[in-house]
Amino acid sequence: MKISIITVTFNSSQTLADTIRSVAEQDYPNVEYIVVDGQSTDTTLDLIHSSARVNQCISEPDKGIYDAMNKGLKMATGDVIGFLHSDDVYANAQVLSSVISKFEELQLDALYGDIVYFQSNDPTNVVRKYRSHRFAPNMIGWGWMPAHPSLFLKRSVYDEFGLFKTDYTIAGDYEYVARIFHANLLKYHYLPEVLVKMRMGGVSTGGIRNSIVLNKEVLRACRENSISTNWFKILSKYPAKLVDSVFQG
Repeated sequence: MKISIITVTFNSSQTLADTIRSVAEQDYPNVEYIVVDGQSTDTTLDLIHSSARVNQCISEPDKGIYDAMNKGLKMATGDVIGFLHSDDVYANAQVLSSVISKFEELQLDALYGDIVYFQSNDPTNVVRKYRSHRFAPNMIGWGWMPAHPSLFLKRSVYDEFGLFKTDYTIAGDYEYVARIFHANLLKYHYLPEVLVKMRMGGVSTGGIRNSIVLNKEVLRACRENSISTNWFKILSKYPAKLVDSVFQG
């Protein structure tokens, strides 16, 4: 099986080299790596063009992250598709081979795992863990989703359900999860391993203002997909997240 990995960039020169390296170090041989750049003005494009690992790249203005992600989906030719953000790295060199092994063994539509967050430029300095084990289709209305960088989908899922909605600013990935999972028709599997290490400071870890926007969009995503929810249900996930988090000194 071919797997397509999509990275969206904009002025990502400080972190992108680590992201590209983590893809290049994967031991799975059949990887298509696509970078969608928002017309960066720093040295991001130099990094992209100097890497033999990048198979396809475009650089042009976009209408936001979900528009850029949709461009990558339209370029992808793999049987399985995943996203790796330009601040993030794979946890080890065996991640993609493990993912594809499970897709083939279990004939999956979707697979997801865990992620950890790290500080600055030290991937070993893990400060928090996000475990996806609580997710199930009946938990979407309670605000739960798999960690998106750890979510891999068959191309046929995108063919059936379409692309990301570009009028979301933070929770477009949540809306997509709600759209494809709520009917509970996909064959999915939780892999209890850390698949991705995320650098702190991105949109998803951007403080209380981003959290307010995120939860408003989560509420909207549920309503647009006819999923019963309310503010109490959505906010009730935070105590459980604190319990699941792993803090390391």
